Amino acid sequence: MEPLYRVQGGGPLRGDVGASGAKNAALPCLAATLLTAEPCTIRNLPDIADVGGLLAILSQLGAEVDHDPAAHRVTVRAAGPLAEAPPDQLVGNQRASFLVMGPLLAREGRGACAAPGGDLIGQRPLDVHLRGFRALGADVRTEAGRFVASGRLRGARMVLDYPSVLGTENLMLAAVRAEGETVIVNAAAEPEVAALADLLCAMGARIRGAGSHTITVTGVAALHGADYTLIPDRIEAGTFAVAAAITGGDVRIHDVRPRHLEALLSKLREIGVEIDEDDEALRVRRRGPLQATTAQAVPYPGLATDLQALVTTLLTQAEGVSTVNERVFENRLGYVAELRKMGARIVTAGSAAIVQGPTPLHGAVVQGLDVRASAALVVAALVADGETELRDVVHLERGYEDFGEKLRGLGAVIERRGVAPETPRA
Repeated sequence: MEPLYRVQGGGPLRGDVGASGAKNAALPCLAATLLTAEPCTIRNLPDIADVGGLLAILSQLGAEVDHDPAAHRVTVRAAGPLAEAPPDQLVGNQRASFLVMGPLLAREGRGACAAPGGDLIGQRPLDVHLRGFRALGADVRTEAGRFVASGRLRGARMVLDYPSVLGTENLMLAAVRAEGETVIVNAAAEPEVAALADLLCAMGARIRGAGSHTITVTGVAALHGADYTLIPDRIEAGTFAVAAAITGGDVRIHDVRPRHLEALLSKLREIGVEIDEDDEALRVRRRGPLQATTAQAVPYPGLATDLQALVTTLLTQAEGVSTVNERVFENRLGYVAELRKMGARIVTAGSAAIVQGPTPLHGAVVQGLDVRASAALVVAALVADGETELRDVVHLERGYEDFGEKLRGLGAVIERRGVAPETPRA
């Protein structure tokens, strides 16, 4: 039986919940362990399918992987020799698998990877990665269905066509061992990019400006091992904040960095949600009605595209007409049809969702189309009348650790049934 969630709506969430380590920081940090023959330990590692998949790729490339999921820790020792490419069947499961290209190219002088898979949320071309490798002096071509990059890398100044998060990370991973200085202009500024830079610097890299739109990397001859703790997952924390707000609950979220969520918190306050924050925790409450608003999903520090579906879902319960614009991925509104099955009054116009509220939602059978859309449907189910059945929860479990269990701890009535397909393990 394919796994599914059954959610009984109607009750406010109350209590205390913690965010796991950041999925979107874990994946590039794991790829970075390929840059050195010495062991690297990553702590606060979320036990999710995407992490398991990338650890399997590292193992297949020749790294020794000592993973303790219960302790949220892994030690990777890529002593070598390393394979030049991961198995195609593993690459097809997630977009971040392409991040091994930068380290392999930097360390071995050659790296290859098939076109990666992942969520079907829009065009995410590899042009930023490939043009950046070429700017660093690599010969980039395709062979037998794989992208291949080879050559001695030298620092360069490059201007990215758009601030791609994975593209910025892959170019940083390649540039840390290139000869001379690399300047990446129009770089992604997300906290996860800065987290990768923090790990690389702990390994001996020289990086300035990570977290801004101009990053400078001075190449070094070699990197060493490191012991690094991941930042909290801002998207998971934001998910719980929206869940508290939509149910009229009172939830304290700990292990979070509120400054990474400023755009979301500002928007929640604007529509009527009460938020108290300190350095590592949030308290989210709603006592009155929500007000309609306009929101745009844009690169950091704006509202994260990964939170767009959640904000749209919340606005089904706001008074008036709201408009949410998706400015990052053009196909990220596919979940709207699933929300309509639950009674939501939403129309789409290009990349905009126009939401009429407040709308009573009701239980239905819905399908999770990607990681964040699945989370949004669970959040909708929490406030719906009756039972909702969410199918294809394998998407959800790629990015959220113990999601159902954490929600049950806040009072949600949610049950998981079925057995998930086995995740490749290192």
